[in-house]
Amino acid sequence: MKSSLSTFATLLFPLIAVAQADHSTPKAQLTLTQLQEQAAKFNSVLTPLNWESTPEQITSEADAAMASANRTLDGIGKLTATELTFENTVRALDDVEFELQTVHHRFDIIEQAHPDPKMRSAAVEAVQKLNDFAVGIDYREDVYRSVRAYAETKPQLQPVEQRLLDFTLRDYKRAGLTLDETKRGQVESLRKQIAFWDTHFAVNNNNASAKLTFSKDDLEGVPDNFLSQVKTGEDQYTVDANVAPQFLTVVSNCVKEETRKKLQIARDTRAKDKNLPIAAKVISLRAQLATLLGYQSWADYQTETRMAKSGANALDFLEKLKSGLQPKYDEELAEFKKIKAGFSGSTTPDIKLWDWYFVSNQLEKQRYSIDEEALRVYFPMDRVLNGMFAVYERIFGIKIEPLEPPTKYVDELKLYAIIDSATNQPLGLLYMDLFPRPGKYNHFATFSGIDGKLLADGKYQRPTAELICNFPSPSANAPSLLDHQEVTTIFHEFGHAMHAILTTVDYVSFSGLNVPQDFVEAPSQMLEYFTWDKSVLDSFAADYRDPTKKIPGEILAKLKEADLATKASWYRRQLSFAIMDLKLHMPLTADQKANLDGYANSILDEVFLPSDAGSAMLASFGHLFDGYDAGYYGYAWADAIAADMASVFQKSPDGFLDSTVGRRLRDEVYAVGNSRDVADSVEHFLGRKQSVQPFLKKVGIDSGTM
Repeated sequence: MKSSLSTFATLLFPLIAVAQADHSTPKAQLTLTQLQEQAAKFNSVLTPLNWESTPEQITSEADAAMASANRTLDGIGKLTATELTFENTVRALDDVEFELQTVHHRFDIIEQAHPDPKMRSAAVEAVQKLNDFAVGIDYREDVYRSVRAYAETKPQLQPVEQRLLDFTLRDYKRAGLTLDETKRGQVESLRKQIAFWDTHFAVNNNNASAKLTFSKDDLEGVPDNFLSQVKTGEDQYTVDANVAPQFLTVVSNCVKEETRKKLQIARDTRAKDKNLPIAAKVISLRAQLATLLGYQSWADYQTETRMAKSGANALDFLEKLKSGLQPKYDEELAEFKKIKAGFSGSTTPDIKLWDWYFVSNQLEKQRYSIDEEALRVYFPMDRVLNGMFAVYERIFGIKIEPLEPPTKYVDELKLYAIIDSATNQPLGLLYMDLFPRPGKYNHFATFSGIDGKLLADGKYQRPTAELICNFPSPSANAPSLLDHQEVTTIFHEFGHAMHAILTTVDYVSFSGLNVPQDFVEAPSQMLEYFTWDKSVLDSFAADYRDPTKKIPGEILAKLKEADLATKASWYRRQLSFAIMDLKLHMPLTADQKANLDGYANSILDEVFLPSDAGSAMLASFGHLFDGYDAGYYGYAWADAIAADMASVFQKSPDGFLDSTVGRRLRDEVYAVGNSRDVADSVEHFLGRKQSVQPFLKKVGIDSGTM
């Protein structure tokens, strides 16, 4: 990747150091009230999330939101032919969606992150009620009649308003409103059942415990600083396979294959008893719903509104990528096998699923002399966050300032304001929940809180979002230290937050992250490239024991080589999930339906590495039930777009710190959301047609193989 000019780097780094100091020091002169007053000068509204403190409040807020929505819907349904306007039909429905989503988003966060299980349980119930209510809105025939009657007047609208009307009619069709009454009732019932089980699948995942106890000998190779964190007795260490950082640390470093295998099985069976029946039920319900609506499969139904347009197109993309990777994948497996043979702790010669993290890590250490654990000293969490803030401030033309949250659901919750650096206009608020705890969502994710929206009074509601993270907890001897992958992950997730907050779209249906799902990851995947760039890393990565020590250039070069050395297997792992997801949502045979877990495992084993016969990864694959069903392919699809977008930064005068390119990304992609076709937005940013060549280069594929 392109290195920035040394003169530019010299000028930039002192500025970044000042910004980092500012972020870590509370600014008494800046308050939420002052920011809200400043926002009012721009005719906008800045709103924090006022967290409920009791289960009863959650229930009451949900009921109030539904009652308010019903009043608006009743009004739409009573309109006469002469009263119909865009504002009181299509715009009014967008208003209802905004009001309901604002409550729903907040409860999603409480459900995933609140420390009190009673609050999480109440949020689950409230989310379920809101989901059922949202499904019911689509079947308000009085409302549909008004919208359809308005559309039949053939109104002359601005492009974005016409797009909203067209999408509204499309969604009514997808909900079955064009069907007869009996079939409409069946569709509504199926959608409510699916929503119910989707919610419970996620809860079972979060609440599952997969704790295993080992001796120190069992954990040979695992870093001592980690062992000190999980020690629970004399020569007793308890590892929870449901906590991603714990699982990854052990399976990436432990010499003993049997230990790795036990942890892998524990992780892949942690919700087996509760969630396998739910998975089978939901996949069956989705298939029934797709058939009722006139689609060949749930995959076709889901992809209709996305860039892929059909399940067959998505699967064809994945299969071509799988085949293109095969030669490099075979080479990598041969190297992995040699590495595994060199360890006495191995019990089988072949590479199994539980070996992959370990042999990949060992390949880095042996061939490239890279010790991922040793690299952690360069990535203390606070420096990473402050450095990331400074980089994003530069490229997007913003300021990120700490605030005191007016209310919190957990003491360590952080709040930041995102402010336009040129005008001082407050653009939005961002919460950050940084460390793991029992019952909390166990990876990294961005959650919407309040979406961007032009309100009925003409003021613009600025967005609020939250990052839920699970950084390694600090120890008595060291701060929270991240590995490079965790640095890349937080750059990715913060990109989602920027996508949500930097919107300028008037309608919630198109603002922020409300874009086609096979595109939504692309801007954030593009921002992952930043963490592989020397100039970006040098702006914040430094040994916490001696901040004058940066990551040596040769180490970063080797890190890139090591990443490419395992890229085929990394992508084959991702493809195994994506192909499984799509095939489970295509027509199934009787045998496949009868043994859904076995069918899923056969796909995973064929595309990637063989697992234990008792595995049930399907039971804990959260993306199958969090809106990514028949959509996991979108990660690879979007990655092809991301590589193309990243090439624009790579070729710019200041590389990944180029503020001109960053501003174009903000204006042409983030700001406009789905208010125009995202393919057009990408090409506006690129300044040309899309190309797959940067992606092929990234994954080490000869362009002639695809």
